[in-house]
Amino acid sequence: MTGPERRDILKKPSNTKSYITTLALIFLLWWSADKTDSSIAKLIEGLPEMGKLLVEMVPPDWSYIDVVWKPMVETIQMAVIGTTLGGLAAIPVALLAAGNVTRNPWIYHPARIILNLIRTIPELLFAGLFVAIFGIGAMPGVLALAFFSFGLIAKLTYESIEAIDPGPLEAMTAVGANKLQWIHFGVVPQVAAQYIAYFLYTFEVNVRAAAVLGLVGAGGIGLTLDRTLQMFRYDRSALIIILTLAIVLLIDFVSTKIRERLL
Repeated sequence: MTGPERRDILKKPSNTKSYITTLALIFLLWWSADKTDSSIAKLIEGLPEMGKLLVEMVPPDWSYIDVVWKPMVETIQMAVIGTTLGGLAAIPVALLAAGNVTRNPWIYHPARIILNLIRTIPELLFAGLFVAIFGIGAMPGVLALAFFSFGLIAKLTYESIEAIDPGPLEAMTAVGANKLQWIHFGVVPQVAAQYIAYFLYTFEVNVRAAAVLGLVGAGGIGLTLDRTLQMFRYDRSALIIILTLAIVLLIDFVSTKIRERLL
């Protein structure tokens, strides 16, 4: 091989694609900011008002904690029930949506379409719909979180099922195991840890979401937060935010430790 040929082979690849991609991203960012009327100048203009709001939030009204504690516990209870209901309902649908368990495309494709449809609707919209049906309270929030949990856990679980080792499944098929035995001994042991990890992660998300659902009347601490904001009692709003943050951090720490042991 001659010297020029070697240099042609070792020649640095063209950066044209990188430049085009970068320019396209910059244009997309500029276009989005222009259409949404977002700019750094507007952010700077709003800083004084943000400062005034923060001043009104300090110090928090710690005497309000007796009022806040009960709806905060209700928020956690909503997340527990909603996550449990959604997680249990997700198990059979995840099995139906997994192509290596349900071989029939007429079954797993509709199951995936249902999951995509449910995940398309945000939990706030679910909460608004259920508030219109059941009225203001915790029940609409629980149902909204249950639907959200169902869509998320089922999606993640069926993807994990499709990535399992097919060896044990083939061995069980060879010895004549029926479908239930095939799932119980071949599928469940391989995805149980991931399923529990997804369940705990969804529970974390639901605690945060449940704190917001009250803004549309779906119970929990969000209803109390909305009331304090409407009354311009930002010192009480600050207490609610601090308490919510502390509980979310605690739940996040505990669930992270559990997931580390499982995975």
